[in-house]
This record gives sequence, C-alpha cells and structure tokens, in this order.
Amino acid sequence: MIVIIDFGSQFNQLIARRVRECHVYCQIEPPTATADHIRSMSPEGIILSGGPSSIYQKNSPRVDAGIFNLGIPVLGICYGMHFMVDTLGGKVKQADKREYGFATLSATHQVGLFKDVGPETVTWMSHGDSIEKLPKGFSITASTANTVVAAMANTRRNFFGVQFHPEVEHTVKGRTIIHNFLFDICGCKASWTMRSFARDTIAQIRETVGDKKVILGLSGGVDSSVTALLIHRAVGKNLTCIFVDNGLLRKNEATQLKQKFKSKLKINIRFVNAASRFMEALAKVSDPERKRKIIGKEFMDVFEAEAMKIKDADFLAQGTLYPDIIESQSAFGGPTAVIKSHHNVGGLPKKMRLKLVEPLKYLFKDEVRKLGKALGLDDDLIWRQPFPGPGLAIRVIGEITRRRLEVLRTVDAVLQEEIRASGYYRRLWQSFAVLLPIKSVGIMGDGRTYENIVAIRAVTSKDAMTADWARLPHNLLGKISNRIINEVRGVNRVVYDISSKPPSTIEWE
Repeated sequence: MIVIIDFGSQFNQLIARRVRECHVYCQIEPPTATADHIRSMSPEGIILSGGPSSIYQKNSPRVDAGIFNLGIPVLGICYGMHFMVDTLGGKVKQADKREYGFATLSATHQVGLFKDVGPETVTWMSHGDSIEKLPKGFSITASTANTVVAAMANTRRNFFGVQFHPEVEHTVKGRTIIHNFLFDICGCKASWTMRSFARDTIAQIRETVGDKKVILGLSGGVDSSVTALLIHRAVGKNLTCIFVDNGLLRKNEATQLKQKFKSKLKINIRFVNAASRFMEALAKVSDPERKRKIIGKEFMDVFEAEAMKIKDADFLAQGTLYPDIIESQSAFGGPTAVIKSHHNVGGLPKKMRLKLVEPLKYLFKDEVRKLGKALGLDDDLIWRQPFPGPGLAIRVIGEITRRRLEVLRTVDAVLQEEIRASGYYRRLWQSFAVLLPIKSVGIMGDGRTYENIVAIRAVTSKDAMTADWARLPHNLLGKISNRIINEVRGVNRVVYDISSKPPSTIEWE
C-alpha cells in the first residue's frame, strides 16, 4: 500500500498507474489528509505529487507535516520535493532559469533511487522553482546542467526528492526509479493483482451487504458489467439490476444486453422502456450540459420508481471509475477543473435512503478489463468500447429528434461494423460518429442535395485522461465514408476528427 498525496499535478494519475503496474496497491489522498488518517491506512510509503503552485506562495497546498514523523519512507516529486524541503527547514526560491522538457540527469549516487539507472539518463522536467538550501541531513544525489539539486536524499530517514517527473514516459528510467522506491526502500511486495482484488472485493461486498439486497443500474458497458458480476458473485440472487432504455442507445443494444446477461450469466435484470419520457424531456434542448443534467435527473427518477418496487433494498451499486470522479469534480480537494458532469457520481435522491457500493472507484479502465478477464467475463463485454451515460444525446449536436437519432444510430452501426471487420476495434479506445447541427451541399444522381454532415471520431488512450486521434488507414476511412453516404439517407458528407485530448475532449459534448 502506497499513499499518494495530490498537490494538483496533471500527472497524479500517472503516478498511481506506475505504482500499480508494479502490482502494488496505491490510493490518492488530498492534502487535507491528517497524519493520523494516513497512519491508519498502514502504508509502506508516501509519494508527494507535483503541482502547479510554488511553495512560497500564499495558500499553496500543504499536507500535515506529521507525515514526516511516521517512520515511513517519503518520495517528493517536483512540488512534493519543494514541500519536503520547506517543511524540514530548507529553502526554495524562484529559479534563475526555468526548466521544461527533456534534461540529462547526472546521478552522483547510483544506489537507492538510482540503482540500475546509470551515471547519466534522460528525464522530463517541468518547473520554475529550485532548491536554494537543503534541509539538515540531506545531500544532493543528482543534478542537471540547469538544476543543481535535481534529486536529494536523507537515507537515514528514508526521505527522497526528485525535481523531475519519473512517472512520465519521457523519463527513460522512470519506472526503474519508482520500482526502486517501492521495493528497495519501502519493502513492498508485488502482490496486488486483479485476481487478489476480485477475491478481496467480493469478500468486502459480502461483509458489507450481508443478507441485504443490492440494486444496480446496468448499462451494458464494461464498468457496470464487471460491477454486476462482482456483486453477483458476492450476494447472488440478492442483486437486482435495472436497465433503463432511454431511447438514446445504439442499434439493437437492449436486445443484445438481455441475451448476454439474463440468458447467459443468469443475473436478475429488470428492463424499463422509458424512451418516450426521455425524448419529451429533451425536446428543443441543445445545450450539452443541460442535456446531461436532464438525462441524469430522468434516469434517477425512472430508476428510483423501479427501485422502490424492490422491497428491503439497502444498497445501490455503481460502476464509478477514477476518471469519472476526477472529471466530475475536484474529488481530492485539488485544483482539478470540472470538465463535464457524470450522472453516476452526482449522489442519490434522499428518499431512496440507499447506501452506495462502488467497488471499482479506484480503478482505471484497463484495470477493470483485467478484472473482467479474471472474473471470466466474455471478451466482447470486456473489450466493449466506452459508451457515455447520456448515450447518443451528446453525439447528436444540437437539438435531439427521433429522426436525427435514427440517422446517427444507422451511421454508428455502419461505423462499428467496419471498425470491427478491420481489426481495429480493440486497438482503439473509442470509435463513434457525431451528427453535426449543420448541413452541406452535395450531388447525388446528378441532383443537388442539402443534407447532414457526420463526423467520425476514433482515439487511442490508456485511461481517457489523455487521448490521441487514431491514424486509421485512408482506405478504411474511405470505405466507411462511402458506405455511410450510400446507405444512410440524409447524410451527404463525412469528416474525420484529428484533434487530441487535451485540448479537445473525446466526446464532442
């Protein structure tokens, strides 16, 4: 167990990923966490993340200084190192020369953090401050041409600091440095796997829920599917899944889900057709955030009404993931901005009086897929690309009508068929179509047309925190475009989205 203190770095989640790649569990905590709270978690080590602040600024984030009296190894990264220096009696100042990008690091001590790193290595820097005075007991362990204190250590107390970011791919030996901290310094064991997570989580759910009943809103995505299977393994028939058909699904989605879950996995599911209700609530609504909030409210109202029919239900399960929490709110008290709302992290109606069960809330998407594999879930469910809770509503840009939804639904079916046939489906994080709110002139059968434009979006990613547009072959894009224009009435132009996240989001709304 490693605790990561979130000082607001854009790379916080990468730190967590690197630790977990070493099969060591970690958890991100806010700077407001007390030393007593951290002690109660019994971590083998603490990592202080980077952040956008300067330690000498007013109201810069700080964690309880008592963490340095816990007898636990601490690694400070960038701002985390500056916090360590400032707290333990050293001094940080504004650097004479800022350092961003690649930097060659010269390690003077090739032990501890720098075991097997070599005398020189390439690192990634991103800082405008530097250390002017080291705290008592610390020594310099690495430097760059621009930064004298690029790494420091107090080996007696097992405190370490690095100015660069070992968690990013650009730091060539970053994984080695993190590995050294976890195993050589903290004494961690590589025992955290998805099999162990499944075993422990099923036991925890069973202990928490007992003989009470659990309700789960099932979407058919990998997150809710894995959540359903975990809870089914824990409580069996005491789980009831509710699938709300909001009329914003892809082609044949409800039918396929019913076959896979009810017939094959024998999980108890109630299907609710609420398409007309959602369409009525969304009439003439164009603003994307209003769409999300309306869909979230309608979903909860429909879900609540169905849930009230299930007597003695005490728990509500959700397939919430780390990125859901991060993008919806500043979950850890840091400076993370709200990008878009997710209706599965917005809380529960008070009158439902249900306790939340969120077994995946500290997992990333690729970890959920590994967990699904460990549980024996079918590959077609494990590798199902993410589909947003608001469904096609946020892929029909502008006003939603049944006709516009049907056009997009047909376009999406063609796209998915071609992506799967090409062998690219598993190589992509997401691939989908967007119906634009504008029309263009075209020529069909020697006649003028004035019809819809469709955008194709395909991205690669590991966890949706960042994403790059997929370099699909031109002949594949050509085939997709040709089929859409020929087979879908009302579309005469197809464009391809070549923007990455950031600065764009994956979804258009």
